[in-house]
Amino acid sequence: MKRDKVIFFDTTLRDGEQSPGASMNLKEKLLVANQLAALGVDVIEAGFPISSPGDFEAVKIISQQVKKPSIAGLCRAAEKDIKACWEAVRYAQKPRIHIFLATSDLHIEKKLQKTRAQVLDMAIKAVRYGKSLCKDIEFSAEDAGRSDIDFLCKVVEGVIDAGANSVNIPDTVGYMTPIEFGERIAEIKKRTPNINKATISVHCHNDLGLAVANSLSAIENGARQIECTINGIGERAGNASLEEVAMVLKVRDNYYNVQHSIKTKELYNTSKLVSRLTGISVQINKAIVGANAFAHESGIHQDGVLKARETYEIISPTDVGIPENLLVLGKHSGRHAFFKRVKDLGYKLNAKESEFLFEKFKVLADKKKSIFDEDIIALIDEDRNSDKETFVLNYLSATSGMGTIPTATVKILKNESDKTTNSLIFQEAACGSGPVDAVYKAIDRIIDMNIKLAEFSLKAISSGEDAMGEVFLKIKYKGMIYSGKGASTDIVEASAKAYMQAINKAKSFTKLNN
Repeated sequence: MKRDKVIFFDTTLRDGEQSPGASMNLKEKLLVANQLAALGVDVIEAGFPISSPGDFEAVKIISQQVKKPSIAGLCRAAEKDIKACWEAVRYAQKPRIHIFLATSDLHIEKKLQKTRAQVLDMAIKAVRYGKSLCKDIEFSAEDAGRSDIDFLCKVVEGVIDAGANSVNIPDTVGYMTPIEFGERIAEIKKRTPNINKATISVHCHNDLGLAVANSLSAIENGARQIECTINGIGERAGNASLEEVAMVLKVRDNYYNVQHSIKTKELYNTSKLVSRLTGISVQINKAIVGANAFAHESGIHQDGVLKARETYEIISPTDVGIPENLLVLGKHSGRHAFFKRVKDLGYKLNAKESEFLFEKFKVLADKKKSIFDEDIIALIDEDRNSDKETFVLNYLSATSGMGTIPTATVKILKNESDKTTNSLIFQEAACGSGPVDAVYKAIDRIIDMNIKLAEFSLKAISSGEDAMGEVFLKIKYKGMIYSGKGASTDIVEASAKAYMQAINKAKSFTKLNN
């Protein structure tokens, strides 16, 4: 008997990016989109095209370059939004327009200030218009978890008649429990006459820590599309975690009896990539991809695992792509070994990028005895983020010690345009409470942007006394939060790189939206 397929709809690039400070630039978004395609997701929600010129361009470029999955854009139930969404996704091999409109009385009355009848009419008209542009239409009933079931079924029936291929039932505020959410999906399936003409989708938030459980309950009751994100990132407490849902369906295959297209051995690489690009660390005890997911401290557990892995592990690390034998590189490693590891990590580089990266690797290898995966990823990320920056750190010197005043001198190259011939170099010096503070004050004197440091963290990203340090920080500029990260064997240099990256993000966003 043929098994139903569960469609994985990934919204890391849309809902996930709405996590404060998690914004990615175009190159980073494209990198994530290509990795999601390699992971086997069926639908990539690439962004909210009308929200900003940058989002529109990202959705458009992803539509043009990422071929296997459907590429969706989100839009409100308004012609202007829908048209902008279509203009962004139309280049995809399989474009999708995703329209949302609130259906709970709370949202209808307080946010929309309309009546149920008006909302039903808006929803139907929006789907009809979308269908005139695109074959694949998804409709989301925002706050469906708190919507009146009779009205919700009426809206679902109406939008399916208007042409919706998928109807999404979101638990927008993470309010529902697994049993009641499953019952809601079953009720919709039972009470909507034309429900067999569309796929039931769910989009669960994690405010009560129930997003994955609610999604699985929905599958048990007939939902066949799950909207989720890598590492569960997203608004507030986040979304259902793609890797957790996928592995539950794999490990408990006999129970759920469904199929899906996720290549689970790509989960670890995808998780690491998204974590590094967004700056949002994965908690060490997170299921599937956390650092402790396959760690056993108890002596009894260790003994059992050594005798038979299945005594305490229901998942093999290799099932999610964690290598059993990591290749450690050094200064004597050749191109073949280096580029094989880059490929294994999921990166695709052109010839120019490869040679430049290899030279950077050799420089780092002269400083470090062993090069780990995290070191290589840091080099790649740094290179990918360096194009067309407004400000480029050209020189850095900092001094500090007991009985001395920490001081720093920096030189910054400022690109007046995309052409480096129009660049100028500025130099400043400053004192601070420590070397990093002195560096930041010197940088602030040059850029003159009234930056406020909102968050700062430092951690080692590889092993050994010569480990590279990674700095992750968030800055506040004109009411917006921007993240930055930098890595180096010198933590002052890493701090400066992270600060410069966040500043360039802020400058780039300001240019796009002025």
